[in-house]
Amino acid sequence: MQTVTLGKTGITTGKNAFGALPIQRISDEEAVSLLRKAYDHGITFYDTARLYTDSEHKVGLAFEGMRENVFIATKTGAQNEEGFWKDLETSLENLKTDYIDIYQFHNPSFCPKPGDESGLYDAAVKAKEQGKIRHIGITNHRLAVAHEAIDSGLYETLQFPFCYLATDKDVELVEKCEKAKMGFIAMKALSGGLITNSAAAYAYLAQYEHVLPIWGIQKESELDEFLSYGENPPAMTPELAEWIARDRKELAGDFCRGCGYCMPCPVGIEINTCARMSLLLRRSPSAGHLSPAGQEMMRKIENCLHCNQCKGKCPYGLDTPALLQRNLQDYYNVLSGRTIV
Repeated sequence: MQTVTLGKTGITTGKNAFGALPIQRISDEEAVSLLRKAYDHGITFYDTARLYTDSEHKVGLAFEGMRENVFIATKTGAQNEEGFWKDLETSLENLKTDYIDIYQFHNPSFCPKPGDESGLYDAAVKAKEQGKIRHIGITNHRLAVAHEAIDSGLYETLQFPFCYLATDKDVELVEKCEKAKMGFIAMKALSGGLITNSAAAYAYLAQYEHVLPIWGIQKESELDEFLSYGENPPAMTPELAEWIARDRKELAGDFCRGCGYCMPCPVGIEINTCARMSLLLRRSPSAGHLSPAGQEMMRKIENCLHCNQCKGKCPYGLDTPALLQRNLQDYYNVLSGRTIV
């Protein structure tokens, strides 16, 4: 299996990391079975977050009694020092451990620094001195914040969306991390499900030796797929390169990445699904999307208040209300039997 060393942390792990967000959707028993199978087949890095409901709890159940054998990264969405300590203690309890390998600030709108009014970075330093965390990291969806984090020299890892749909600016960020000897963890490696060729996704990221991709896994079949790549890494063949070129052409421009930072919506619109429905209908089986439950979900767009809260919170600067309306029109066209372009 290919390995990755995360910058100056000294953490070396296989180039297959387990993203534990999706295990929120399965039972404790199913999650523990999946996590332990991943470990038994060589996966040693597991990424979760305080905001992922019971994900930490399930990771804790899986690795109780074998903590030293795995690396666990989790995140806090706290806005101040009090929230930081509350989140940290909850995470330690959930994970059934007395330390966290990488503790990350979860997509803050600013770059926490020593002495700022939030107190977040100072709290992280204190937690590190106490041995409760070993490395301080940050996750983000904003290029400006990500660059500030690298330039600050304060962080040991950056987690940022990176896949074969990346822009030149994203690639520049990845290369900048390497020069700064800062670990780079690639989230959204399948772009929230829009990338359907996992071999192409793996082969693209394999070109960046210092990048650790985390794959969101909830089914054993998904795990088996990535385990097979660990044993036999896909090479960047002309066929995969052609597939990537087609996807980049189709998904160029403004599209919803499904990050969910626009949520919640005042009228209950599931923005992170509805705003990319046109793409989902083109790229995945449509039966589930067109079910009565799917129709009910999409019709909520008709109740949009045009308050622009979602637009203001989008880290990619999308005109989310307009995007929702376009997706609703495409959805109704498909329901009526018309083809969407």
